[in-house]
Amino acid sequence: MEFIADFHIHSKYSRATSRNMDIEHIAEWAALKGITLMGTGDFTHHLWLEELKGNLEDLGNGLFKYIPLRKQGNRDIYFMLTAEISNIYSKNGRVYRIHNIIFAPSFKTVDKINTVLSRWGNLASDGRPILGLDAAELARIVFDIDENCFLVPAHVWTPWFSVFGSMSGFDRIEDCFEENTHKIFTLETGLSSDPAMNWRWSALDRFSLISNSDSHSPSRLGREANVFNCELNYKDIIATLKYKDKSKFLFTVEFFPQEGKYHFDGHRLCGIRFSPHETRLHRNVCPKCGRHLTVGVMNRVEQLSDRPDGFIPDGAVPYKNLIPLDEIIAEAKGVAKGSKAVETEYRIAVSKFGTEFDILLRAKREDLERGLPRRIAEGIIRMRQGQVIVQPGFDGEYGRIALFGEQEKQMRNEEQLSLF
Repeated sequence: MEFIADFHIHSKYSRATSRNMDIEHIAEWAALKGITLMGTGDFTHHLWLEELKGNLEDLGNGLFKYIPLRKQGNRDIYFMLTAEISNIYSKNGRVYRIHNIIFAPSFKTVDKINTVLSRWGNLASDGRPILGLDAAELARIVFDIDENCFLVPAHVWTPWFSVFGSMSGFDRIEDCFEENTHKIFTLETGLSSDPAMNWRWSALDRFSLISNSDSHSPSRLGREANVFNCELNYKDIIATLKYKDKSKFLFTVEFFPQEGKYHFDGHRLCGIRFSPHETRLHRNVCPKCGRHLTVGVMNRVEQLSDRPDGFIPDGAVPYKNLIPLDEIIAEAKGVAKGSKAVETEYRIAVSKFGTEFDILLRAKREDLERGLPRRIAEGIIRMRQGQVIVQPGFDGEYGRIALFGEQEKQMRNEEQLSLF
C-alpha cells in the first residue's frame, strides 16, 4: 500500500516543544496532513513512554495503532517507536556533537535500551536526552540489545549537532561509527539539505536518504516526509530503507533547502548571510565583528563533495520540494501564518480535498482552480513548478521562500483596498 511516513518528531517532554505534542493532537494533525505512519519520538522519556503504552495498540508487527477516545474521521494513524539521542563526547582530543535516531521494533526492546542508556545520563531531563556517549558505542549498545533496531544519523549536515556538521562533525562516517558503520544504512538529510545536495558526494551512494519534520508542534508534522509503497509493518519498511528499493521507496517530501536555518553561512547577530563563495572571500570571518562565521550546510557539502551540482547517481530515490499549505495560504492572503484566517482557510481546503498532501501533491490543476481561492491555487501551481523566490537561511535563522513578488503583493493590497 502507498503511504506517507514522518519518523522524526518530538513530544511535549522535549525542550521548546508545544504542549499539544501529545498522542491525540499528533494523530489529529497526521490525519489532516495525510500521514499514515508517525514516529513516536522521545521513547527514552519515562512519562512519554507511559503515554505511548497506554494509548497505542501493539499490532505484533513492529507498528502500533492509535486508539482514540473519540473517532477523528476514517483515517487510522499508526506509530513506530523512535527516539533521538544527543551524543556529546570527546574523541581523539576533540568534542563531537552527534544526533542519532533510534528505531525499535517493540516496547520490550525500548525498555532494555532505556535501562542501559540511563547509565550514561538523565533520560528524564529531556525528551531528547544528552548523553556523554560515543556514537559508535551507542550503535554497539543498540544493536547488541536487538539486531532488529535501526539507527539513523539525524540531519546529517547541521553545523552544530550532526555527523558531518562543520562545527562538531566528522569528514568520514567511518570515523564516527567505526566497526558499526556497516550497520548504518540510512541518513536523514535535514531541513537545510535535499537529496540532490547529498548526491554530490560519492561516499553517500550506498545510503538511503530519508526526510522528516523534526517537528516540535502538531501543525509542522510532515513538512518533510517519506512516501512508501510497501507493507505497513516494521520489517518491510526497514528492509525497504536498507536496500534502497525504489519500487517501494517512492520519493521524499522536502523543504526547499534554502528555507532551512543553516543552508548558507553567516553571523545572525550581525545580519551577515554569505554564500560559500562569499565566505571564502572573507576567509570565514564576519566583516562586521571579526568573529568566525557559522559555516552552513551548502558550504560543508561543497567541502566534502566530489561531484558537480546536478549529478544524479544510479538508484537515487527521487524527491519533491513542497511548501506547507498554511505558508502558501498566508502569503496568498498577506497575513501571518499563525492567524485565524489561515487556520480557517486551511481547514476549508482540507475538507474539500481530503488532506493537505492531496492538495499539494495529487489534486489536478483544474480542481485546485475550481475549489480554492485564485491566489492560493496559483501559489500551489507555482510551487509544483519550482517557481519560487529564495532568501536562504543562515546561522539559525530560517530562510524565506516566496511565491509572489513584491509587485504582485502590492497589486493584491490595492485590490483589497478597492473593496472598501
